[in-house]
Amino acid sequence: MAPRHYDWLAYHARANPARPCLTDLASGRHFTYRQHDERVRRLATHLQHACGVAKGDRVAVLALNSTDGVEALNACARLGAICVLLNWRLAAPELDFIMSDAEPKAMIHDREAAPLVEAMQRRALHEIATTGLGRPSPYEDALAAADPAHLDPCTDLTHDDAWSLIYTSGTTGRPKGGPQTYAMAFANTINACGPLQITQASVGLTFLPLFHTAGLNTYLLPILHQGGHTHLMRMFDPGEALRLISDPEAGVTTFLGVPANYLFMSQHPDFAASDWSRVVSATVGGAPTPRPLLISYAQSKNVVIRQGFGMTETSPLVSLQDAESALAKPGSAGRCALHAELKVMREDGTEADPDETGELCVRGPNITPGYWKRPDANAAEWVDGWFKTGDAARLDADGDLWIVDRWKDMYISGGENVYPAEVESVLFALEGVADAAVIGKPDDRWGEVGLAVIVRAEGAAIDEAAVIAHCDGRLARYKIPKAVTFIDVLPRNATGKVLKRELRDALL
Repeated sequence: MAPRHYDWLAYHARANPARPCLTDLASGRHFTYRQHDERVRRLATHLQHACGVAKGDRVAVLALNSTDGVEALNACARLGAICVLLNWRLAAPELDFIMSDAEPKAMIHDREAAPLVEAMQRRALHEIATTGLGRPSPYEDALAAADPAHLDPCTDLTHDDAWSLIYTSGTTGRPKGGPQTYAMAFANTINACGPLQITQASVGLTFLPLFHTAGLNTYLLPILHQGGHTHLMRMFDPGEALRLISDPEAGVTTFLGVPANYLFMSQHPDFAASDWSRVVSATVGGAPTPRPLLISYAQSKNVVIRQGFGMTETSPLVSLQDAESALAKPGSAGRCALHAELKVMREDGTEADPDETGELCVRGPNITPGYWKRPDANAAEWVDGWFKTGDAARLDADGDLWIVDRWKDMYISGGENVYPAEVESVLFALEGVADAAVIGKPDDRWGEVGLAVIVRAEGAAIDEAAVIAHCDGRLARYKIPKAVTFIDVLPRNATGKVLKRELRDALL
C-alpha cells in the first residue's frame, strides 16, 4: 500500500534509504531512514496485533530520550493512534492524573521509569518495557517477533487528526493535554525550515526532552521532514553538548536550548575551548533570555543565538529573530512566523498600541484545536479564534515581539506592574551571580515587592547589599528587589523553566 502524503518517514525510507536518520548517543546506535522505518513498522505491527491499538487510541511513552521514543511516535502515525508523551520527572500521583485523562491503551516505558510505573495507580492495558539502549528487553523482543507484512496501516487520516498529545508543564496548576495535529507539525516545519536553513544536509542535536514540544518539534520533526540527521541525547549534559558541537565528525548544525542550557554550557570548564564554527542555527526559547548571556556568546564564540517564542499549544514556533535583529535587538523574540498571526491585547479586549504591554494572542494552522477534554479551558483561552497565551508582551513599531514575562508571574508594586524577567536580566549582569529568579512577596505598604532569589557563582561573596546596589540606577525604584535570599540551586522543570510556584511555597 502506498504511504500517505504526510508520512515523512516512509517517503525518505524510499527516496533516501541509506541516509543517516537518527543517532542514539547513549547507546551508540545509528539508524538510516530504511532501518528506522523497518523498526517503526515492526512496532506498529506489535501495537496493532498484540495490543489492539487502532485509530484514535492512545499510546503513552514514559522514558528518557531515545530513538525508541521516536519509533513510538512514528508507529502511532502508521496506526492513526495518538502518542502521549509523558513527563518522567513527575511524581506518580501527577502521572495518575494524566493517565486517567488520556486513557492510553498501551504504554512503553524504559528501565529508569519502572519504579515510577509500579507506584502509579492508573495503568495501561498493555505495558512494554525497554532499556532505551537497544539491549535485550520486552520491547526488543516485540520488534523481533513482529512481522510487518501483517501491518494494516490506517489510510483515512487527515491533517486535522492528532499525532501526539503533550501535556503542559503545569507550573501554575493541573496540566492540560494539548493535541498536536499533523497540520500543526507541518505548519511548524514550514515556519522553521526556511528561516533556520534546515535542509537534508542539516544535523540536529536534540537534548531537550521529547515529552516537551521544544524537544520534539524544534527541531527533530522538521529535520525528519527534510531528510536530515538528528543526534539524540538521553538527558542534557553541558559537557557532552559542548563536545558534540565541537566534533567535526558529529557535524552538528542546528539545535535549540532554553536559557538554562546556554547558561550551564557557558559555565562549563570546556566552554572556552569549544568550537562553534559549524553551527548554522543556534536558537533559544522557553523563557526570557538574559541579554548578558546572549552578548557573551556573540563575543566569545561569534555565535548569534536567535530567540524565538513558542509553546505547547502553538507547535511551538510563533516568532523568530533573524540574524540581524538578534544582534540589533537582543532580547526580542523576533517577528511573526510565516504561518501564524499574533497581536497584543489589553485587558479590556482592545488591541494594544506599539510598545504597550498586554497579553499575547496567536492564531493560525500551528495552533492546537483545543485542550483534550477541557471545554472550560477552551472557552476561557480562545476568543474569536485567537488563543490567549498568558504571556505579557509588546510589539514595537517594527513588528518585533518582546516577551516581557509570564502574565501570572507579574506582580504589582505600588500600583506599577513589575515583570520579573526584566529584573532578572539585570541581576545576571552582576559578577558573582550564577543563577537568579525574582518573585513578588506581600508588603503592607506597597502591596507587593520583589524578592530576588540568587545562586552565587563558586567562590563569590556577594551579599544582599551588593545585589540591591547593582540594581540602583539600572532599574526604576519600584522594580528594585527589596529583599534578597541566597540558595544553592533554583528549582526547574525538565525544560529548564524556573518553578516559581515552588519558590513562593518555600520562601513566602
